[in-house]
Amino acid sequence: MFDEQAAGAAGLDSAALAGEVRSFTWDGKRTEEQTVTAAFDGRPVPVPLLVNEFWTSRQRSAHSLHEISYRACFKPQLPRFFIDRLTAPGDTVYDPFSGRGTTALEAALAGRIPVACDVNPLSRILLEPRLHPPSMPEIAARLNEIPWSDAGEARDDLRVFYHPETLDRISALRAHLLRREQSGSIDHIDRWLRMVAVNRLTGHSPGFFSVYTMPPNQAVSIGAQEKINARREQVPPQRDVSRLILTKSRSLLGDVDERVSQVLEDVRGRSRLLTGPAAETRAIPSESVDLVVTSPPFLDVVNYAADNWLRCWFCDIDPAAVEITMAKQPQAWHDAMRAVFVELMRVLRPGKFVAFEVGEVRGGRLKLEEVVIPSAMGAGFEPAFVLVNAQQFTKTANCWGVTNNSKGTNTNRIVLLRKPGR
Repeated sequence: MFDEQAAGAAGLDSAALAGEVRSFTWDGKRTEEQTVTAAFDGRPVPVPLLVNEFWTSRQRSAHSLHEISYRACFKPQLPRFFIDRLTAPGDTVYDPFSGRGTTALEAALAGRIPVACDVNPLSRILLEPRLHPPSMPEIAARLNEIPWSDAGEARDDLRVFYHPETLDRISALRAHLLRREQSGSIDHIDRWLRMVAVNRLTGHSPGFFSVYTMPPNQAVSIGAQEKINARREQVPPQRDVSRLILTKSRSLLGDVDERVSQVLEDVRGRSRLLTGPAAETRAIPSESVDLVVTSPPFLDVVNYAADNWLRCWFCDIDPAAVEITMAKQPQAWHDAMRAVFVELMRVLRPGKFVAFEVGEVRGGRLKLEEVVIPSAMGAGFEPAFVLVNAQQFTKTANCWGVTNNSKGTNTNRIVLLRKPGR
């Protein structure tokens, strides 16, 4: 596996990393080298494109703390590839489009300082508790303190997802957490309960609070769920909310031992978790970041507001107020990313890197690296190479009608960019 062959190689420059990538062999297959040509300032810009299977889900099992659902998130092997090679313990790793917090959490687990930003408040809700995980006895004790009979005003329309008694308990937990937050008494245990509950709201197995519905990384509309219920002739069953939270917590904490707890404690106090636009991050000091690893919103591919409406309800977030980039045309997306690259140029140290994960959209007809490269160059970055990690799709991808090398985003495509200097 790649990380076993290159262990201890942190601190490589772009030429050394490109050489390592070119010489890599996986399962008898050598890295293929091609060229992608972008246009900048009226001239063609050829950039090496290196293709192989550089990491896989078999290579290094993801840490248990990563196992929460969020639409369009990448696997932790992706940021870890660059974290191991381009940073050292104590360095700062930043993700300006944090999502569920994969880059930040993987950075923290590697002893790096995590910095994360996302315009969606859900991002911090999902990430922060996993940087400060409580113990199982603390979780159980707090669940016993919840006033489960105090459901407040439950939304009857949500009974399309939940048994009435289950909905009462979800509503009671929601009300308790909102009171704790409004009073300023919310702590890391409450935040953990909220994060786990958000990830158990809906799903397609008895491990979720809901009746059978779509996978947990998106919530269908009430009307769509009514159709699912009718088609499947199903009625929401009663679920034990406390038990399901304990079960999921035990799974998430499976890899958290004393060493992991200490590593997280060492970096937690220096972390920064921001909510706001990626192009406006004045809370991050200039030239303070050693590596950026991120995946931006793609061209009108994922509707985050629609996917997360139920999670937003539970956390008392107005999804209409979350201005997520949903550019429909390449030029609009280019302009939005250009503003972000200007800000990344400010926060990144000279000579350091941005690993910018993009995808093939519109059936593979548009490769976003051809848009990213001129956008980044306009902000002053130098393109190093494009790395393509090609591997087989998961069952989840197949269930969405996406088959390898034929439709949709069929690879990880990462543009590696360097800030000039040093």
